[in-house]
Amino acid sequence: MLNASHIVALHDQFTAHGHDPASPAPLPVSPFDQLILDQHRANFELWHREDDARDPHASDATIVQVKHDIDRLNQLRNDLAEQIDIALLKLVPVLAPNHPSPPFNSESPGLIIDRLSILALKIFHTEEQLHRSTPEHQDRNQGRLLVLNEQRTDLAGCLDDLWSDVLAGRRRFKLYRQLKMYNDPTLNPVLYARSPI
Repeated sequence: MLNASHIVALHDQFTAHGHDPASPAPLPVSPFDQLILDQHRANFELWHREDDARDPHASDATIVQVKHDIDRLNQLRNDLAEQIDIALLKLVPVLAPNHPSPPFNSESPGLIIDRLSILALKIFHTEEQLHRSTPEHQDRNQGRLLVLNEQRTDLAGCLDDLWSDVLAGRRRFKLYRQLKMYNDPTLNPVLYARSPI
């Protein structure tokens, strides 16, 4: 079910299609693939809304709307990372009672997949820089692209290794809830201070 190279390919296909609808759209072959794509869509939209927030000519009203969009998308992104982990935890074999508990991995697969999603966006946008501006700018971004691709290769390998170890009972992970507070009207003082008692 979990294959890092397949996840990377889904991210890249979605990113290309999102920037150019003439590019083929990724086709999910399972509900898990759809979760991967939904999370990547949240990151894709978040990336571009954050760009909107950096526009020095944006009006105050636009910045306010963009900030609300960023909070909503970031919440969705984290919720989907948790849903990915929930789906994967259902596939983890139950260890025999006499089997020693394997050590926990500090980062869950859903969070690793989220990082791979961000790397796909960084790689795409860095590749765009290879065709503009000065040769120095292009060379600088060629160097950045090498680093980003190496990081993604390493991280994808870590994801495959983690999943293999989990299935073999050598490592485990837990669902670590993000418990975001900024969107919760009962926890964010700015929001609950304005709510009627």
